[in-house]
Amino acid sequence: MQPTQTAVLDRPDDLTCEWLTAAIGAGEVSGFRFERIGTGQMSECYRVSLEYAEGATGPASVVLKVAATDPSSRQTGLALGLYEREVRFYADIAPALAPGPVAPCYHAAIDTETGAFDLLLGDAVSAVVGDEIRGATAEQAALALAELGRIHGSSAGARALDQAEWLNREAPVNQALITGLYAAFVERYADLITPEQRQVCQRLVESFDAYLADEGAPQRPQGLVHGDYRLDNLLFGDSGADRALTVVDWQTVTKGPTFTDVAYFIGCALPVEQRRAHYDELLTAYHQALGPDSTLTLGQVREGVRRQSFFGVMMAIISSMLVERTERGDTMFMTMLDRHCSHVLDTNALDVLAPPALPEPLVPAAEDDFAHTPTDEELWNESWYFDFADVDAGFGGWIRLGLIPNQDTAWVNVLFCGPGMPTVALNDFHAPLAEPSAVKGEGVELNLHPDEPLEVYRLTATGTGEAFDDPSALLRGEPGQATSVTLDLTWTTVGTPYQYRITPRYEIPCTVSGTVIIGDQTHTVTAVAGQRDHSWGVRDWWAMNWVWSAIHLDDGTHLHGVDIRIPGMPPIGIGYSQRAGEPLVELETVTAQYALGDNDLPVSTTLTLQPGDIEASIDIQGHAPVLLVAADGRVSQFPRAWATVRTADGRTGVGWLEWNRNLG
Repeated sequence: MQPTQTAVLDRPDDLTCEWLTAAIGAGEVSGFRFERIGTGQMSECYRVSLEYAEGATGPASVVLKVAATDPSSRQTGLALGLYEREVRFYADIAPALAPGPVAPCYHAAIDTETGAFDLLLGDAVSAVVGDEIRGATAEQAALALAELGRIHGSSAGARALDQAEWLNREAPVNQALITGLYAAFVERYADLITPEQRQVCQRLVESFDAYLADEGAPQRPQGLVHGDYRLDNLLFGDSGADRALTVVDWQTVTKGPTFTDVAYFIGCALPVEQRRAHYDELLTAYHQALGPDSTLTLGQVREGVRRQSFFGVMMAIISSMLVERTERGDTMFMTMLDRHCSHVLDTNALDVLAPPALPEPLVPAAEDDFAHTPTDEELWNESWYFDFADVDAGFGGWIRLGLIPNQDTAWVNVLFCGPGMPTVALNDFHAPLAEPSAVKGEGVELNLHPDEPLEVYRLTATGTGEAFDDPSALLRGEPGQATSVTLDLTWTTVGTPYQYRITPRYEIPCTVSGTVIIGDQTHTVTAVAGQRDHSWGVRDWWAMNWVWSAIHLDDGTHLHGVDIRIPGMPPIGIGYSQRAGEPLVELETVTAQYALGDNDLPVSTTLTLQPGDIEASIDIQGHAPVLLVAADGRVSQFPRAWATVRTADGRTGVGWLEWNRNLG
């Protein structure tokens, strides 16, 4: 059935008899009650039991699915597009698949600005949820694969798929990201992973980008991919149930290699020995369910499943690192790893992998030094950051321009600091939106000039700032002493520009020259160490914590690392080590340990970077923090400081660090 598309329902408390009557479209609903079912964190499900007016009939109960109450979970579901994908699946794709293992949808709506959504679905009453650890019976496994075959064999579903451009998306994981996740996975489960399992995981990780490219090639069959087709998302109907099988949680639905779900399910649905005993008949059940019009042979199905057997290995690594650790979770992930690795080895799937290869570091394009076209997300932002540190003069500074077009505002930050001098800040978080070459705020004018893209960047600014003897006053919103500021500085590239893999952003080590005039004092800087970076896309400073660093050692080595901490996820480390005359090395792990003083400013930090066994101790020379306040009231402290650095192997240097700290 085609769901109705009226206003979104945010919470079950918003339900009314009139709304339910209109949504279900059966008889008049005269009463209802609801109760929470399931334990989902990203969204919430409620069973709504219904009563009807005299003479009216309809389903005895329905299921209401809405966004998570927790703001952080809701923001994650919205930012990752999970909510929108599931709503659009039920609205655009599911009607073409019915009747089948997809529950009927009576209502589907979403507010893409707030993240509120609702799905009113047919209830799978009198059904048993599959158990990933215990495994399925051979009969349940055959049913699940036959129903999946019916979905893939639906010609109407194929047409709907072709028309749903929103289903197409790039792979959310690449070799650099899975390498970091696998390092954390091995550290957590080192004592539980067998040598054979390590071999499978290591080979997949080392060839991951090439494997994805090969599986996405035009000659590979493409189809609907649920993305998490496993027993915990399957409801097996008892005798008399409306559906023999109901498949839930379509938030990761996409278009991709057709046999992804088949391999993921068959690799883990049964204990290893049972899977081996029933493998042929299960593949046959799927193949036969494709129907007489399918052009796929059983041999092609077998080969496609073999090639996609790595999907389960990948999911065991990634999923375990993205959820809160529990005892049952550990058991489930180790069960997944064991069964999927056995599937890979039993089918000799390692032979399909390309030789191990390190992906080449990404380099930004010259045109990326200029402004980009924004999308319509509220938190879409484009930021340019610049910093420098003159150790001999005891003087450093950082500058940011942040454009937030969908809030019609710009952030301007110009700050200077050092030992023995006040911190000087020229901040305007409500400057009128303008081109980067000419931003004018309250008491400040900032001009960005990419004179030679990716090579030479000039920056000028003038205005009236404030001087603070205590830099922590900036975190408390206290006023400082007025002082004039003028600068004219140029950043000249001295290393390799480095582009992130998981978000549009790049970093460039530089030398910096020019003048800064604060009050009646002129500071001349000549070829001192500095960094600049540029990012664009959705940026939520209030949804995660991080420690960012850009360090320049006296032996010509440039280090950059960011240790990102997102709630519910393992640490994410991104960065590089590059020495003059040598290739840039991408970092696999970045760990920052720090302590705060009573004034909320960092007093000590230690960085550990891999590969290279680099450990750096930070000696802070000057603080230049700001306070970030979101439109919805959330607050983050944003301390920034320049520091001298000493590595464990005796090298010294200088650099800037930033600590983003969410206060809620």
